[in-house]
Formats: sequence, C-alpha cells, structure tokens
Amino acid sequence: MAPAIRLTPATLRGYAATPGWLRQLLGLTGLAVAILLIFWRDAADMIRIWWTSSTYGHCLFIPMLIGWLVHQRKDGLARLHPSAWPWALLWPAAGAFGWLLGDAAGLAVLRHGGLVVMLQGAVAAMLGPVVTRALLFPLFYAFFMVPVGSELEPALQLLTAKLSMIMLGWANVPAHIEGIFITIPNGYFEVAEACSGAKFLIAMTAYGVLVCNVCFRSWLRRTIFLTGALATCIVANGVRAFATIYVAHKTSVDAAVGFDHVMYGWLFFALVMIVVMLVAWPFFDRKPGDPVFDPAKLQSMTSSRHSLTGVLAIALAVIVAGPVWSHISVIRAETQLAPPALPSVSGWRLSDAPMAYPWAPRFDGADHKVQARYEDGQGHVVDLAIVSFARQSEGRELIGFGQGAADPDSEWVWSDHAASPDVARAEIITAPGPVERYVLSWYRVGDAGLTGAANRVKLDTMKARLLGRNQRAVAILVSIENPRLNGGKETVHAFLKSLDPIEDLADGATRSR
Repeated sequence: MAPAIRLTPATLRGYAATPGWLRQLLGLTGLAVAILLIFWRDAADMIRIWWTSSTYGHCLFIPMLIGWLVHQRKDGLARLHPSAWPWALLWPAAGAFGWLLGDAAGLAVLRHGGLVVMLQGAVAAMLGPVVTRALLFPLFYAFFMVPVGSELEPALQLLTAKLSMIMLGWANVPAHIEGIFITIPNGYFEVAEACSGAKFLIAMTAYGVLVCNVCFRSWLRRTIFLTGALATCIVANGVRAFATIYVAHKTSVDAAVGFDHVMYGWLFFALVMIVVMLVAWPFFDRKPGDPVFDPAKLQSMTSSRHSLTGVLAIALAVIVAGPVWSHISVIRAETQLAPPALPSVSGWRLSDAPMAYPWAPRFDGADHKVQARYEDGQGHVVDLAIVSFARQSEGRELIGFGQGAADPDSEWVWSDHAASPDVARAEIITAPGPVERYVLSWYRVGDAGLTGAANRVKLDTMKARLLGRNQRAVAILVSIENPRLNGGKETVHAFLKSLDPIEDLADGATRSR
C-alpha cells in the first residue's frame, strides 16, 4: 500500500551505484511497515472496502499504478542522492493529526486519509527533498487509495433524475418527478444510489488525473480534459437513466430492466472512457518516453545530511502519539446511561395503530432505543423515536453509513430534502406502495446544542473526544407517514408544540444510570 520504491533485487542493483540508497530504502521500509502495523485496522478496512464495494473497486489498481509511475522514473531516480529530511517530519505529523481527528469524529475518510499522508511523509522523511520532488505525482496519486466520494450520491441522484426529466421532455414522454422518483404512465422508477453515477464519477476522476499527468504537459489542456471527462461522465449517466425510462415507455418495464442490465455497469463506463480518450487523443502534448524530470537539475538542489536513525525515531514517536491520545479519551468516557422514558404529550395518547409500511430508524450500537406512536383526537398519528449512546465509536455512531431514518437493509430509501421548522434535519423517505414518510431528526453530542447537520455532529463529536469532554450522544426523530393524507406537516408541528422541548428530551435520554 505504501507509495514507495519496492525493495526487489533488481531495484537494489539499479541503485547500488548511487550512495545512500540501500540504507535509506531499508529505513523507509522499516518505517512504512511500522505505520501499517500500528494502523493495521484502518489499512485492513480500506482494503475491505476496495474489495467489497463496487464504488471503490478501482482502488485495487491504485497501488499497482503507483508502482508503475515509480518505475517510469527509475532511471532518473538512480542518479539522485537520497537523504533523511527532518523538516519532512511535519508531513507524517499532519497525517497522524488527521487520523486522530478522524478517530475522534468517527470519520473513516479522515483516518484513511491520515494513514496515506503518514506513508507519504515516510517517503519524504527517509528519502529527502530531492527524491520527494521526483516522486511528487506518485505520492499525490496515493490519495486515490482513500475511499471517498460516496457522499456525493444524494446530490448525484437528484441531478440524474433532473437530467432524465429534461430528456424525457425533449422526447415528449409524459413524466412526473418527486425527488428521485419518476413516474410515467406505465411505470414508476427510482434513481437509486447505484444509478447515481457516483462510482463512475469517482473512477473517472482517478483515471482522468492519471491521464493528465501521463499524456499532457500543459495545465490548460489538463484542466480542459479533466473538466470535460467529468462532465461527460455525468451527462452520460443521465442519458443512461433516460434511455431506460424511454424503453419502458415504448415497450414495458420488464424490457427496460433488461436494457438497463445491458447498459449499466463497467461496460458502460468503459465505453464512456473510450469516447473521452478518442476525443482527447489529438491534443496529447507529452510523448511516450519523455523524461518526467531532469535529474541533474533536481540534484543541484542542496540538502544537508542528517541522522537517519534520529529522523526515524522521531517519526515513530509522532505516529504513535495519536493512538495513545485516543485510548486515553476512551478510558475517560462515560459508559453507563439510564434508558430514556417515553414522554407524556398533552392532547395525544399512545397508539397501537398499524403502520402503512413497517418503519424503524437504524442506529447500530446504540445503548438504548425507544419508539412509540402517538395519536390525537382527530386520528392523526405521529411517530417518536429516541436513541442514546454513552459514547460513539466505529460502527456505533449518530452519523454514519446506514445510520438514520432510512435503513439500507429495509425497503425504505431516501427520496428528497424537506423543509424544517428549526435546526432539525428534514427529509422524505419512501417505501414500496409508494408510502412516504416525513422525518425530522435532531442530534446532540455532549454539552453542545441541538443540530440536524451531519458535519456539525461530527465536529461536536471530535471536540468532545479530543478535549476529554462529555461524549454522551442522542438522536430524536419525529415523523409522520403519508403526510398528505395524515394532516401533513401541520400535524407534526402541532405534535411538537405539545411535546416537551427537544432539549429536555435530550437531557432525559443522556442521564447517567
């Protein structure tokens, strides 16, 4: 995984004529191995995501591409003189701090990014400024090993749905859109996460950046190529979604599903890549075999000699500091909470009325969770759920993949954003039927205020853990199914007026046992 030169016999023979290479490479290998052993859980988690998630399957090839990029530079590297670089210790220190922030906030992307930065910093600290300059792009390209980008899926779902509607209008196909759901006279379609095009956009970004470095010298051409490639990817995915719905309009939904299975997947992405490359080919301005850097010019950069052992020892101390601080924070955290009690609501009574479609929010690892239905005198029904955590950790978080109102293992899916009466997060989720549910979600971490914003929750969690403060967390969800038939948002607002203040509910849910 480390973006470094591999210690093979051929490599060692190639560098034998240049002073210092063997010793520096051994130091780099030792430091990289130490980093991977200390943060093995994060390294294993990244590899698991690459292997199991189709969105990040392309990441499996990134380490090999980095090795290829280094191999391209082997002749020039053999003419350089590596040396330990104390100032580069700021690089792994930044990675260690980023990992600590990610661990504190429960953000895997920061932990994974921090691991990559530490490995990059190990290369710089062990091989020095001259070699680091020669390896600058391979080091940068290591960032594409970090599984990031799926956060774009909701926005891309909406964008794909809107592009499809524009094209359906051009084709004179009668259609109605609600969030990510499109209805035509003979079918009902959902632009699901898999149809958002996020996996194609993420892979195209990694591929496009590689092409920019290998095939172009001009920054203007690089910018135009990458912008055009990403725009083509987004538009092509909209065309694919439109084509599926259009086939259903002209034939049947079953025929459209078969068409989608043929058009969807990496074959479709490969066709888009071929088109992009054919258009860009005449504008390539870097010839195969052109040197990436001038060894003589780089080697003219003066660099002082420093103790490899000293730099290595300081680097190890820096990377160990993050896990040590994180462990201390966990020890100090509150571990016992009293179960939250369901509140009495004036004008409302507990109800056992059946749901139009079974629903429960998902919060894996919660210490306590209670849920109930309330009904007023007019027959309007509102659902209340209270979830509490003594502390958050990996896999047991307020905000995370699969956590929240729409359980990905159920039939409920996120549909659209909605208006909120205050700081709460408001959204529409949908189940087969279709059955809509309007959901308001409030979160609170420690002594911070209520919020519905995911980034605010992560920031509050980070502060609580880094500073050793109160880490207890709570989520409160108020929702109503089929709001158009059940009194709408006015019913929810009436319920909230009769309910105890959300702050008081949060206080009650985070009392110590």
